[in-house]
Amino acid sequence: MNTYQDKLSVLSELIAFARVDHQIKESEYDFLLSVANLLEIKKASLDTLLKEKASIKTPKTELKKIVQFHRLLLLMNVDQEQHKKEIEQLHNIGLWMGLRPSAIGQVLEIMHKYPNKMVPPEVLINIFKIHQN
Repeated sequence: MNTYQDKLSVLSELIAFARVDHQIKESEYDFLLSVANLLEIKKASLDTLLKEKASIKTPKTELKKIVQFHRLLLLMNVDQEQHKKEIEQLHNIGLWMGLRPSAIGQVLEIMHKYPNKMVPPEVLINIFKIHQN
């Protein structure tokens, strides 16, 4: 992660995605807080982002795009519910970031094979590697 603004952008995108179903559940907030901690963003800054919007930037590298897609996938599944609107939004975000549609589709299909639909990072990365060729 390059700058503080980039980190805020990552969180802002996650927050926007969490709001797809018009509410942020406690499990989603806890996930957002854990990501904020990993990014070295204070809880107060996260809470401010929940009230105000920071701009959302497309990650610059393929790996950063995949990592952000994985965060979004984890966020979608943290509450043990997947709504059609969330799946569609995640697919669209992946396309907006420039990820390959076939890889996005495969990840969304195989997530159902894992406990709590939590696709392991190495599996997700391998899917995107295969579809790059």
